[in-house]
Amino acid sequence: MKKNKTLIYILAVLIALIVVNLISSKIYRRIDLTEDGRYTLSEASKSLVKDLDSPLIIDVFLEGEFPSEFRLLQTEVRQIIEEFQLETNQIVVNYINPIKDENTRQQYIEELTKQGLEPYINTDNSTGKVTQDIIFPWAYASFKDKRVKIPLLKRSITQGLLEQINNSVQSLEYAFADGFNKIVKTKSKTIAILKGNGELDDLNIADFLKTIKPYYSIAPFTLDSVASNPERTLQKLNKYDLVVVAKPSLAFSENEKLVLDQYTMNGGKSLWLTESVIMDKDSLYNDSGSGVSVMRDLNLNDFFFKYGVRINPSLVKDLYSAPIMLAIGEGSNAQLQPIQWQYSPLAASNPKHPITKNLNLTKFDFTSPIDTLKNQVTKTILLQSSPKSKLEGTPKAISLEDVTTQVDETLFNSGPQNLAVLLEGEFTSVYDKRILPFKTDNFKSKSKKTQMVIVSDGDIIKNEVVRNRPQELGFDQLTGKVFGNKEFLLNTVNYLLDDTGLINIRAKEINIAYLDSEKIKGTKVKWQLINLVLPLLLLGLFGFSFNYIRKRKYT
Repeated sequence: MKKNKTLIYILAVLIALIVVNLISSKIYRRIDLTEDGRYTLSEASKSLVKDLDSPLIIDVFLEGEFPSEFRLLQTEVRQIIEEFQLETNQIVVNYINPIKDENTRQQYIEELTKQGLEPYINTDNSTGKVTQDIIFPWAYASFKDKRVKIPLLKRSITQGLLEQINNSVQSLEYAFADGFNKIVKTKSKTIAILKGNGELDDLNIADFLKTIKPYYSIAPFTLDSVASNPERTLQKLNKYDLVVVAKPSLAFSENEKLVLDQYTMNGGKSLWLTESVIMDKDSLYNDSGSGVSVMRDLNLNDFFFKYGVRINPSLVKDLYSAPIMLAIGEGSNAQLQPIQWQYSPLAASNPKHPITKNLNLTKFDFTSPIDTLKNQVTKTILLQSSPKSKLEGTPKAISLEDVTTQVDETLFNSGPQNLAVLLEGEFTSVYDKRILPFKTDNFKSKSKKTQMVIVSDGDIIKNEVVRNRPQELGFDQLTGKVFGNKEFLLNTVNYLLDDTGLINIRAKEINIAYLDSEKIKGTKVKWQLINLVLPLLLLGLFGFSFNYIRKRKYT
């Protein structure tokens, strides 16, 4: 009887185990117990991949033996891809080590670099010996006939490797979701690049256009027809979701302003990159090496004032600035040297907003301060100069020789100056309770909820042109550094046109605890002894005690 009960108990346990295994093979769930929700995808990310009708292939080149910092990034990349794979069975992943094979190593490095996958050279001297590792923190995502590169490392010109890795881990979900969005979703939003008021030509904004092209449909739009048929012009403009105004240099007429105002009242979004002072570096490259800054009147003062901002006709000088290359010396002894140029502030970003979170320094040239005015529109400061700033009125003679004079730092006491502002909410029309410049049957004095970004420098979008070929926006040929101009503008456009919440993933906070490398170096020997010698001592003590007790008991 007892035997039968034992057999029944064993059989019950075996059946229960089989049933549990069958259920677990059909139902798979992962529970994210991290405080910051590190392994939980947002709904916006899930929606990108859940209805895929073809394989989405991911090639990850972050593979191999790496230093501890990159091993962390490698692990996090695998984890985030696994989270995407839980949403669909259409994702195929290939982990590729491009430098594993010595025979093809150099070929791979050259091919990937040519494709724009710049390697990271990691220099390590922690052991007293200098070693260098070539690492490719990149991935490719391919869907049908489209392919996009995904950066896995957010590089920074001001942060150390640990901070860069931390920021990269925080941005991984957005990096993959943004890449998938380019190749999976069809373009649904349209952008008008405003022309006709002396804006930058296409060659000078070519890299910006190239950057936003995978996301949106782009077309030039001129206000020339406003003079003859303003109503028709407004109807055409209302078909666009966003208007980009890149450094206008000719004043806007009242008719043109009303068209743009009513576009905003109808819910249209806009990105204004405008200036209140006439001055740029090209104006200084003459025989005298000097120029005079004067006020630029675009007839937009009342326009922006009504919306809640004012761009002051003065220049911001900043001790924390980018360099300019000048010939120092006389005659044949002159040498080109990079000299700090206070008229090129390096703007700090708002760390709490998704547009500017983890953003590299953004370079400005001859920018002006923006004042925010009290009204019902919500204002968020996106970019600011450093606290060591100084305001300079117009007109003002500016010379390249100014860089050779000693800077009096005590004069740079104006504090941080606003250089880029986001406006959100319901706007009041500039022409509310005013005589309209042209008759319109659909005038609106109050807007729908909409958004606008105003930047007080048109050159923030301007890429260099070398031999009639546009260069990368934000790339500084003097230092080889890449500033955050392109990322800022892309994030701004994505934020203004994002109705899925994808851009808000950038605001996700992930806290990573690192070991103190300096402390590790100082206590390395101590912990090695503790880990090697202490277990042996404890084992010896246990053996001695066991033998002693055993002898006492049985002797």
